[in-house]
Amino acid sequence: MTPLRSLLGCVLTIALLCTPYANASNFNKPHSHTGKVEPFQPGDPKIKLDSKAMSILKAGKPYQTQVQSGSAGGRGLVVQDVDAPTSIVWERILDYDNYSNMVPKTIESKNYKIVPHKPTKANNFLEKEIYTRMKVGFPMLKLEFFVRHFLYIQHHKSLTWTLDYTKESDFDDSCGYWFILPHPNDPEEKTRLYYSVQVGMFDWVPKFVVDFMSSKALTDATAWVKKYSEIEWAKEVAKGGSRRTNNNAGGGRRKTSLFFQIYCHLATKKREEEERLAAEAAAKLALEEEEEAKRRRRLVVVRAGWKRYVLVAVVLSLAVYNVGMFVANNEKSQ
Repeated sequence: MTPLRSLLGCVLTIALLCTPYANASNFNKPHSHTGKVEPFQPGDPKIKLDSKAMSILKAGKPYQTQVQSGSAGGRGLVVQDVDAPTSIVWERILDYDNYSNMVPKTIESKNYKIVPHKPTKANNFLEKEIYTRMKVGFPMLKLEFFVRHFLYIQHHKSLTWTLDYTKESDFDDSCGYWFILPHPNDPEEKTRLYYSVQVGMFDWVPKFVVDFMSSKALTDATAWVKKYSEIEWAKEVAKGGSRRTNNNAGGGRRKTSLFFQIYCHLATKKREEEERLAAEAAAKLALEEEEEAKRRRRLVVVRAGWKRYVLVAVVLSLAVYNVGMFVANNEKSQ
């Protein structure tokens, strides 16, 4: 490669490194569309697990397969067995405010709105909508997106989600699905979960991020749920607690019923407090986003971290070196 061609390559690299992102998330601005990928429907994916699949699951590993989803065709789906009751598994999945401590690549996660529903046939037995602001981090790149979750635990044993299209996300589109069942061989203390996701990325997102979100994120999602559910279950067992369903006649059923009433009461109180805090957080967040939007209009800021600037410095040094070589070669030729 000639010094001049090297110089041109360095200049193009600098231009790419210093170019601001074409898109930027915005809490107060709607997304560019209202959905490109077909959302998942709640309910049993009706996946048949053959002897090979059962062997993989028995070894504690995730089993990957395909699921048909309407006009969307085949989508990747992961099945995973978890050594913990379904109640604990659901608690981990729904603990969005704590995702940064559990989920790989997640650096921020916070609910900004919770909408309870009365499950009816008309709304397909929807119980709750949970709106969550999330941010994932990669080398030199952070992506923020806003998710609208649909909860169907009682009737469909499912959770689905799409983007919240009233907010502008750094993802072009995203939808996903959880289906949670008591394990057929040990329904009281084990769980079988199913997970699928589809993500659409903008052209400016690096390929390694696209590859991670479309493939590795599948098994990573079930892995973290398994890990932290089993840790929590081990803690309860160590304390002498249990969430096993008591099927004995008479007093056993009454005891379970009483515990269920207490649990529901506490859950209601917790939900009310979460909704109050979420409303306050949403109001505060809206103010912060408004200030940030004003700041962005006043200043053109290159969204780059220190690593990018180091790369620019290296490229500049190479450019100077190539210019020197180019000049020296010209002098020799004369």
